[in-house]
Amino acid sequence: MNCSPFVIGVAGGTGSGKTTLVTKFQQAIAGEAVVLSHDFYYCDNTDIPFEERIKMNYDHPNAFDTDLMIEDVKKLKNGQAIDRPQYSFVTYTRTGETVHVEPSPVIIVEGILIFENRDLLNMMDIKVFVDTDADIRLIRRLTRDVKERGRSLDSVINQYMNTVKPMHEQFVEPSKKNADIIIPEGGENMVALHMLIDRINALLNNTTENGIYQ
Repeated sequence: MNCSPFVIGVAGGTGSGKTTLVTKFQQAIAGEAVVLSHDFYYCDNTDIPFEERIKMNYDHPNAFDTDLMIEDVKKLKNGQAIDRPQYSFVTYTRTGETVHVEPSPVIIVEGILIFENRDLLNMMDIKVFVDTDADIRLIRRLTRDVKERGRSLDSVINQYMNTVKPMHEQFVEPSKKNADIIIPEGGENMVALHMLIDRINALLNNTTENGIYQ
């Protein structure tokens, strides 16, 4: 007898602390979880000139190949391994390489817009929204994009004002209503993090005791 893995969705605005939460959660249940970030599934825009790629709206649902992500989650839930894409935030294209991912009892799906897609939403057993003040999110995004992605300060600010902020207000913030749990400050909220970890560990222990994942 097999049991479908638990699918945990972690959503929230850019710089909200989703990645920190997911990293700490994954460490707490080491070997039991795989992570699929929506960022892995940005559409491949190699056929579009670089000058045009940098002007595109990467915070709209159409910027993602969510259908491919849904197919990959389905495969993992069915016990099949996947080869998920890799994406470069420097060139705004997929790298052409893939990462092999084996099935696991827990699948963590992470991204700003994962609660916006109804089909993806319906696959999640637990839905967590990380809620952080806009000014903190902006500072975190500035730091990340300048230090890690080689962007200029002006380009990050322009992108935030032109697409990130409007798309957050149009798509991300309204999707919060779909969450089961809302966690202020993400991975820095240790009380909420430990409660979530305890809940998942209890579910995993229950399935193990019944021989489901043996």
